[in-house]
Amino acid sequence: MTEQLRLMAVHAHPDDESSKGAATMAKYVSEGVDVLVATCTGGERGSILNPKLQGDPYIEEHIHEVRAKEMAEARDILGVKQEWLGFVDSGLPEGDPLPPLPDGCFALQDVDEAAGALVRLIREFRPHVITTYDENGGYPHPDHIMTHKISMVAFDAAGDPERYPEAGEPWQPQKLYYNQGFNRQRTQALHDALIGRGMESPYGEWLERWNEMGRERTLTTFVPCADFFEIRDKALIAHATQIDPDGGWFRVPLDLQREVWPTEEYELAKSLVDTSLPEDDLFAGIRNN
Repeated sequence: MTEQLRLMAVHAHPDDESSKGAATMAKYVSEGVDVLVATCTGGERGSILNPKLQGDPYIEEHIHEVRAKEMAEARDILGVKQEWLGFVDSGLPEGDPLPPLPDGCFALQDVDEAAGALVRLIREFRPHVITTYDENGGYPHPDHIMTHKISMVAFDAAGDPERYPEAGEPWQPQKLYYNQGFNRQRTQALHDALIGRGMESPYGEWLERWNEMGRERTLTTFVPCADFFEIRDKALIAHATQIDPDGGWFRVPLDLQREVWPTEEYELAKSLVDTSLPEDDLFAGIRNN
């Protein structure tokens, strides 16, 4: 292709882009790919997960503005563009039985209507590839599941001139992937490497839960991006309300990660081009067309 390649990553909240596929995005930016993050909600109902910032009255009162500033910093670190779709965070319901979701939140929107905002952005940006979450949301947060739903509708609708005619000139993306960075193969490899070096592993409970569930996703695409793990971590730390820099996310030394598992993983969900699996490039089958 002589045309500049374009990648759109659709995420539920600010910080998701830095914990899922961030090194991949930074790699593609370094290669001249135009990368846009579509953030569905503002993270307004997110908890303050960094214990160092919990109880701060300013942050608690202005969480929306604080998270927007964090997103701006992470965006700059990764070198990506970013747009807000403007939906309101649904929060993560807890309890038994679960409480109802708040009125007006993202997860309670009509799927076809909500997908219109994403269709408009797809038609404006014209991505060749889209990444999003699988039908389980990666984990069952209602906003992640809703992100999956609108992404699937928008991928199919964006190229159809009869659907969402008010949303701009049709554009059909060529491939859609599910982020699968939190997968058992990677986790087991890092766990074994840590134990083999006499180090403590943070992954024991994760692996036990996977054993109980017994189901694994299909990994189709392994993008080499180890040189960008440090940028990924810096972007994640920029989301200070959500990430403790001394927490579990950062317990595995970067050198060990680069040696043992130097890729980020995806599941190819839709493709309108021919490609051979497994892949090492989200644009496989597109670059040569």
